[in-house]
Amino acid sequence: MLKSLYIKALNNRRYIQPEPEKSTDFSLEGKWFDKPFAKSKSDFSIAAGDGSFNIKKFLMFNYCPVSAEALVYDGNLKNIEQSEIFEIDHVPFLRELVPNYMAIFELKCCLKAIREYDVDYYLFDGSILGDLQNHYPKGAKQPSDLKERLTPGVLKLFEENITDLSSLDLSFPDIKRKVFVHVSGEGEDNFDSSELEDVYSLYLSSIEQLLVLREVLKKNKKIISISKTSSNNDLFHSTAPDIAILDQFTEKQGISKLIHKKVQSSTAVPFPVYNDFFNGMWFTIFYVRLKENKNVLKVELPYYVEDEDEIRQIVEIIKRDAAEGYPYLLNKAHNDVVITNKHVDELLKISRIYETTNREQLKK
Repeated sequence: MLKSLYIKALNNRRYIQPEPEKSTDFSLEGKWFDKPFAKSKSDFSIAAGDGSFNIKKFLMFNYCPVSAEALVYDGNLKNIEQSEIFEIDHVPFLRELVPNYMAIFELKCCLKAIREYDVDYYLFDGSILGDLQNHYPKGAKQPSDLKERLTPGVLKLFEENITDLSSLDLSFPDIKRKVFVHVSGEGEDNFDSSELEDVYSLYLSSIEQLLVLREVLKKNKKIISISKTSSNNDLFHSTAPDIAILDQFTEKQGISKLIHKKVQSSTAVPFPVYNDFFNGMWFTIFYVRLKENKNVLKVELPYYVEDEDEIRQIVEIIKRDAAEGYPYLLNKAHNDVVITNKHVDELLKISRIYETTNREQLKK
């Protein structure tokens, strides 16, 4: 690293403020309520899941390991997992395509936990509403001929493949082979033939993610989404996220006021499948701290609820198996699935892949 960067860092100390200053006037009245929560004493089964991916770029292709896991606790700890290593050409929107694969694996593990283990609650890492708001990458092409080919019969075939939980593999490649095998690329929205298949993969993987998510959301009262970070600013309407302000200006256990959002008013682009189903959904969002001086968490419920007792019960359910203010199962799932650069190097050695990135000489 150049020495000039150290000088820049010293100069920036007086200007950069990573957290809101204590002197900033943020009124917490009516927005945050200090309140202790007990651990739930109810008898219930619970599951939690997370996913991870990594991308190693080589000259000829991208090496992309992807994993997801759901942990089920019903007195005994069980796990559901799915992993795959994808070798993908240098395609546009690679950074959207691989997360799609991870999200599908996560959702299928979740669906299996709900259907085969009949868990009472499932802790979902991240924001489902956020996924719905960004269900297709901005700027990515959508082939009109593919939309026309997604007939009710094709969707039924897609859904039958998805709901067969004997395999948690991606379903869309099989659908693409069966239904879209005779694609030449000629006259297809002016797509270059070399990129047509990549466009189809991005579009169909987005469709699959929505279809699996719909199956999960049919059991919406079981789903509790939890985020450690968020850019939402619905409470304070500040440039700083609500979660950062609450984390900085509160210390005790407590909960924020409830926020209700309808998907229809939160998304600008229609859904390619089951538009009415997704647009008709409500989400209840709030922030909570489970232990004094620990991080504030964002909780998202995929249904409308105003009853304070029901919200309290949800918080007590989350807190029952929490350690240091964060759900233990979610933390364990994250630690289990995370794929570091070191892990990728180990996988490459096992696979005996000795490709070059053309950056090796820079490390000498």
